[in-house]
Amino acid sequence: MSETRPNPTVFDLFAGFFMVGVCGFGGVLPWARRMIVDQRKWLTPIEFTEMLGLCQFLPGGNIMNVTIALGSRFRGIPGALACFLGLMTAPVAIVIMLGAIYDQYAGYAPVRRAFVALSAAAAAYLVANAWKIASPLWGRKLAMAIAACTFVAIAVLRLPMLVVMPVLAIGSTFVLWRFRA
Repeated sequence: MSETRPNPTVFDLFAGFFMVGVCGFGGVLPWARRMIVDQRKWLTPIEFTEMLGLCQFLPGGNIMNVTIALGSRFRGIPGALACFLGLMTAPVAIVIMLGAIYDQYAGYAPVRRAFVALSAAAAAYLVANAWKIASPLWGRKLAMAIAACTFVAIAVLRLPMLVVMPVLAIGSTFVLWRFRA
């Protein structure tokens, strides 16, 4: 039985990513995943993880690449533009406004302490969402091994990402193709 999935309009794409941009303080990737996969069901969890994997390999911001790839997939260039503009409109306005406010109050000790606390919360938020985004890999032993190798190479050994990503992208593609994992 094939599942029918929505085919979003250009306006749907703009509106979806506009809300992601409005709600996505601390990083929009988890918000985008929730909207794309859980709420609007435009992609399955594995399709999202695969698209994100490709977009992380491309130059530029990962989430911006995802918006452009998703918009292009559904509505071509107008869709890509709608997703990108939807994502960026509200945050740019909000950041300009908050930057002006922060400029006035950054010297106060309570403001500095609040930013230390926000940094700790942001780090935990990032780890929790990385776990959720990686969840389609659970049970795929080779894919999990490749993810672990990538983590070790970049986070532990501190090898340059510019070297690690092409080597692991080519190597993992070959390994997963060879063993059909």
